[in-house]
Amino acid sequence: MAERGDAREFAGLTPKELDAYLTCELGECGVREYARETGRAPGTVGNQLRWAREKVGGEQA
Repeated sequence: MAERGDAREFAGLTPKELDAYLTCELGECGVREYARETGRAPGTVGNQLRWAREKVGGEQA
């Protein structure tokens, strides 16, 4: 298993899941703000973030 901070931990994520995870989970941007910035629906970004958390093994909020 990949250690925290190792790029292999993100290998199973789609590009949009990775963007949402890095921006909302590890960054300082909220789901709604990121959705506005990317032109996506907040629900879509929230789903992508949830799927990314599940794949990375993080907590669900």
